[in-house]
Amino acid sequence: MTAEFEAALEKRKTDYYVLRLYIAGNNPRSQAAVENVKMICEEYLKERYELEVIDIYQDRTKNLVDLVLAAPTLIKRLPLPLRRVIGDMSRKEKVLIGLDLVSRS
Repeated sequence: MTAEFEAALEKRKTDYYVLRLYIAGNNPRSQAAVENVKMICEEYLKERYELEVIDIYQDRTKNLVDLVLAAPTLIKRLPLPLRRVIGDMSRKEKVLIGLDLVSRS
């Protein structure tokens, strides 16, 4: 069991992440969400992620697929399982847990 857990942790260091960040317009809260998510990705996922930023006011097609009800919302599409982080992206621990980069305590 311990070997499986250690193997999963090691795999997490090489997984490629596909993320979507939904924002609502070009306002300070949206800008802060983009900056915070990019900083976290650069620190923890350097060169192992794709981040697509979608303004729900400009592009409604992807929202129909992801069913986003609030912004900002960060969706981790890959690696599975799919996860959502809704709300304040300045709470680093919350974002890291949502991306499965740290375990829940």
